[in-house]
Amino acid sequence: MTDRVAPAPRVTKRYAAKRQAILDAAVGHFNARGVRGTALTDVAASVGLVTNSITYYYRRKEDLAAACYLRSLAWHDTLLDEAEGATSPAERLSTFLAAYFRDLAAIETGTQRPQVRLGDLMALPSPQSEAVFAAYNDLFRRARALFVPERADLGRAERGARTHLALSVIHTARLWIDRYEPQDYGRVAERVTDILLAGLAGPDSRWSVEGPPLVPAPGGPTEPFLRAATALINEEGYRGASVEKISARLSVTKGSFYHHNDNKDDLVASCFDRTFEILRAEQAAAESRGGPGWDRLTACARALVRHQFEPGGPLLRCAAVGALPEGLRAEVPARLRRLWERLAFPIGDGVADGSIRPVDPTIAAQVVSSAVDAACDLRRWCPSANTDNAADLFVRPLFLGILAPQ
Repeated sequence: MTDRVAPAPRVTKRYAAKRQAILDAAVGHFNARGVRGTALTDVAASVGLVTNSITYYYRRKEDLAAACYLRSLAWHDTLLDEAEGATSPAERLSTFLAAYFRDLAAIETGTQRPQVRLGDLMALPSPQSEAVFAAYNDLFRRARALFVPERADLGRAERGARTHLALSVIHTARLWIDRYEPQDYGRVAERVTDILLAGLAGPDSRWSVEGPPLVPAPGGPTEPFLRAATALINEEGYRGASVEKISARLSVTKGSFYHHNDNKDDLVASCFDRTFEILRAEQAAAESRGGPGWDRLTACARALVRHQFEPGGPLLRCAAVGALPEGLRAEVPARLRRLWERLAFPIGDGVADGSIRPVDPTIAAQVVSSAVDAACDLRRWCPSANTDNAADLFVRPLFLGILAPQ
């Protein structure tokens, strides 16, 4: 006697409409709490179903998350379709950004389906992750061909780094775009495009060959746990960074973990405090050296990117705040936002003293912070990136223009 296999649901218009409604509801939960922080019961309640009814459409939460990610990646592909008709890399990037922010405005006003943010993509487990990662890799390669095509002065490493820079700035914009009214998203797109293509350098500013010395990262007996937890939170989100995984990464027992740490939430709070301390220290060091706004801004950005590759790194990613527990979710994002927005001060000073060309300081601060934030993932797209060359590969194109000669 053979086992009976349940037939696949018949795809009717009603079935397809309900599945899209489930995806729409799930996007809101995944954006707010991450993949691991969302339960099928949460999504079911949003669409008036019981959990068993959700499993008729998506058997597991991870299947539902993968469907949301694939829908978002398909949306990005349609935007690349629009950009593909432009004749130059600069025009393609400009077209893509205009379409991207246009659609964000439509999503915000409810005239277009919501799309899941890609910041928590790494938290998706196997086997669902395989199809999603393959789709993202395809998107990355296509964006690289359109925005940073092959040139004599750009090798594979340079092209990969610049593509990661552009896509990271684009993805991270969803974390701060709500500071603006939807009718102004087009103006934001113009300013972001201008910064990516023309950089920040004033007419007499030059990229320094040598970067500043680093402020030493914090130390202490819990420092290895802080570094391990930070790396895991960046990779798998707050809930993915379990006590077991943190301990395994350090090859210690759970008993050793609790000998040095009271609990996981306190350790996570300390991870954020550690990142805040490094941000403040490098900003203060750059300010204390003085000089034009350009010098202070580039020194700070270069130092922070180097921290991502040092043994004491990385810094916590901005996307990590989305899946925090309630006790940390109110205070931590506001502190992180304030620290990153402090970059607007040297930018404004640089515009005033002529070392930085006229740009919107607030938006420029978001773009620079997005690049520093994304540097922790640079090795995925540029395996040769290290402490010594990361700033030249990744920060220099931002400050001089993403299409500038290497």
